[in-house]
Amino acid sequence: MTDGRMNRVIVALDVETGGRAMEIVRACNGVISFFKVGKQLFTAEGPDVVRRIKKTGSRVFLDLKYHDIPNTVAQATVEAVKLGADIIDIHTSGGYEMMKKTMEAVRGYCAAHSVSEPEIFGITILTSLDDTELKRIGYTGGTADMVARLAVLGREAGINGVVCSPLEISMVKKTCGSDFKTITPGIRPLFAQSPDDQKRVMTPKNAFDAGTDYIVMGRPITKALNIGEALRKLGDEIG
Repeated sequence: MTDGRMNRVIVALDVETGGRAMEIVRACNGVISFFKVGKQLFTAEGPDVVRRIKKTGSRVFLDLKYHDIPNTVAQATVEAVKLGADIIDIHTSGGYEMMKKTMEAVRGYCAAHSVSEPEIFGITILTSLDDTELKRIGYTGGTADMVARLAVLGREAGINGVVCSPLEISMVKKTCGSDFKTITPGIRPLFAQSPDDQKRVMTPKNAFDAGTDYIVMGRPITKALNIGEALRKLGDEIG
């Protein structure tokens, strides 16, 4: 596939059981070997589901969006490192000190135990929030402004990148530099789109062309009648 794009597709395991999660991992059969474990699956199955996925040789994006006082987030992130998570996310709105202390704790642990550092990504503004809701919360800036400000703060604190909507990829790259990475949810391949969502989502190819480093996809793959066939179509579309 062109520039290894299939290696940068993360499948969201937003399912109820570890058994179903592992069925999806096996069905992907190494064509995609990067999986997101979020709050639903982690709450249902606990940390062991991460270990089970890692045993297959796959990578894991542990999407728990840590947000607390600096020491608590730092220590929780180190525990995620011990699980073997390859990507871990924290809230940039937790502040500079929270992010900085987390990075110091992760780097210190990895150096002391000779393990590879995971990538730490920051959550800026959740994609479910719009300008009206931000105003109700008390933010003075709009969505784009706040995403940019929080991304810059994350960059200053030393994190590796941010999770952002497809519409913010170029802005983040322009503001923080091309080496500051992005993970992009809100992706819908052409083969899984309906006429109603054409204007509200971005295709995998367009997201990669815009410069994103990773895309996250769930239902177009996990709900497919034939996951292997869905992956073949995805590969054709982005490659």
